[in-house]
Amino acid sequence: MHWQRPAKIAFIGSHGIRKTTAAHAFASTVQGAGRSVEYGREVVRDNPLGINEGATGEAQLWVLVSQVRMELELSPKAEVLVLDRGVMDNFAYYLRATHGADPYSVEPLIRAWSRTYDLVVRLLPDIALSPDGVRSTSDAFRDEIEAILDARLPDYVAADRIIALPASHVTGGFDWWAIAERLAAIVGEPLLAPGVTAPSRARGRWSQPSRGSGVPADPDQLALELTADEDGG
Repeated sequence: MHWQRPAKIAFIGSHGIRKTTAAHAFASTVQGAGRSVEYGREVVRDNPLGINEGATGEAQLWVLVSQVRMELELSPKAEVLVLDRGVMDNFAYYLRATHGADPYSVEPLIRAWSRTYDLVVRLLPDIALSPDGVRSTSDAFRDEIEAILDARLPDYVAADRIIALPASHVTGGFDWWAIAERLAAIVGEPLLAPGVTAPSRARGRWSQPSRGSGVPADPDQLALELTADEDGG
């Protein structure tokens, strides 16, 4: 049976922290469970108004509006919508561009829209930035975004809907199954579709990484730490 309502999970954080890799791997895991999946790519890469440190408030407004539009279009198409970014981290870039102001009064929309995510995986920047020809390689810029997320994320997403995960754990051997089960439990549905057998799961254990106020302190909100090889991916 199909899920009675679609679920939505967003992989968020600053740039250069393997969000895209994580989102693709998670989507593959959900598909392996026999569930239909839509994938929402990072919209900022299509921004005609500019990105990175020089982005204006208008450029980041374009990103926010485009993010919401994409989610509206994709959510009804599958049981699970997997997103490379959400409105919360895009709002952090907006606030950085506007020096903390909200000239277009988008904060109420961000607050309301943040409640539409069933689960949020926040990747933490414990890896070095690598040039990809698009995103900034400035550590200071990334640190600014992370500081805004630390301060703002708890206001928008409930602690029991956030999983904090160090970016260094996103490797080819990472086991996403436990997080997929968590998402299914939130919407009250079985992860496995009828007739589908669960794949062999990687060894893992739950542990809480150290981070600022943006990482939930609730012991149930934990990052999955691999005990297997972490050299791939």
